Amino acid sequence: MNKELIEALELLEKEKNISKATLLEAIENSLITACKNHFGKADNVRVNINPQTGDFAVFADKEVVEEVEDPVLQVSLAEARMKDPKYELGDVVHFPIESKSFGRIATQNAKNVILQKIREEERSMQFNEWYQKEKDVVTGIVQRNLGRNVSINLGRVDAVLSEAEQVRGEVFKPTERIKVFVLEVKDTPKGPRISVSRTHPDLVKRLFEAEVAEVRDGTVEIKAIAREAGSRTKIAVCSNDPNVDPVGACVGMNGARVNSIVNELRGEKIDIITWDENAAFLIENALSPAKVICVVADEEMREAQVIVPDYQLSLAIGKEGQNARLAARLTGYKIDIKSETQAREMGLFEQMGIDDQEEGVYDDFPADFGLGSLEEEPMSEESADAGLPDEILEESPDENYPVEDYEEQENE
Repeated sequence: MNKELIEALELLEKEKNISKATLLEAIENSLITACKNHFGKADNVRVNINPQTGDFAVFADKEVVEEVEDPVLQVSLAEARMKDPKYELGDVVHFPIESKSFGRIATQNAKNVILQKIREEERSMQFNEWYQKEKDVVTGIVQRNLGRNVSINLGRVDAVLSEAEQVRGEVFKPTERIKVFVLEVKDTPKGPRISVSRTHPDLVKRLFEAEVAEVRDGTVEIKAIAREAGSRTKIAVCSNDPNVDPVGACVGMNGARVNSIVNELRGEKIDIITWDENAAFLIENALSPAKVICVVADEEMREAQVIVPDYQLSLAIGKEGQNARLAARLTGYKIDIKSETQAREMGLFEQMGIDDQEEGVYDDFPADFGLGSLEEEPMSEESADAGLPDEILEESPDENYPVEDYEEQENE
């Protein structure tokens, strides 16, 4: 009888992801509502629906009494025995109700009940679906500008990219596909309200998880991340497998992996460093690409004193202090950077217990800091007198001015 009804329910189930059982329940409630609108009461109404065939029946249960006071809930003994002679006082008689007898208003109300239930279930399904995607990265299509905000289409729902979550200088064109980080999903009467971001540090983390298989399966772990959206990002990675280089895995062959992420972030620079449990080594790595002479870290105060070569000072600090600022965020330490000359003038080497030799302080630092020792070239007795290395004595730098003439001039 109701083959078309079952087909319609199955189609709704596929399109809106609403279970057929929920839709059948909505139809049942709508029939009860129609009975209430038609008869004024529906406390004694029952609806039976066959989920396979779609056949349904509506019954009104009435109690058998001698004198009928409420014809909606009661039936006389004589009328009940006309239906079945076995009925006695106090029995309950099931009277079928023809839904065709409902008026236009009752039918319209029943229809509204079904539509309302479908909308509620659809909104609930959408909220649950997107709530699971909170703190994840999704791809959306730019629709239009809403003042300074941007509307992003995510499929069956729209998201809002607010001005505060936009990268300064980024301009989006309609129909452009972009990746966004789902910040928050709220349930509202009009459906889920989704807030997304392009500036959140976890956007970079999720992009690495999607691009780098080792990060996705947990072989390489992202321990910390510091970001200034649109300009530069530093991430610290470590490997749970000694045979896997964490930095190399994130960079990829010829930089293919990191370059795809840089392109998605529209040219934002990404520094990938190796995580180290030793705070001094971690700070040294975090200040990359600058070279470091010495790091003294105070774990209790979360402060660190860093000494760099004079020519590396500006590189360590970075443009407008960006490199040092990101390194501080990445490590969680307050970093004070001094050049070698400044450190010598302030007596920092003596405070650190380092012998500040006249030739330089590099000899006193182990190779662990990436600088090693700078020993002088071995010199013969002859060259020592002349103040020149052996190779200069062996090969004259200028054929027109032999070394012998240079020595005579020195003797004079």
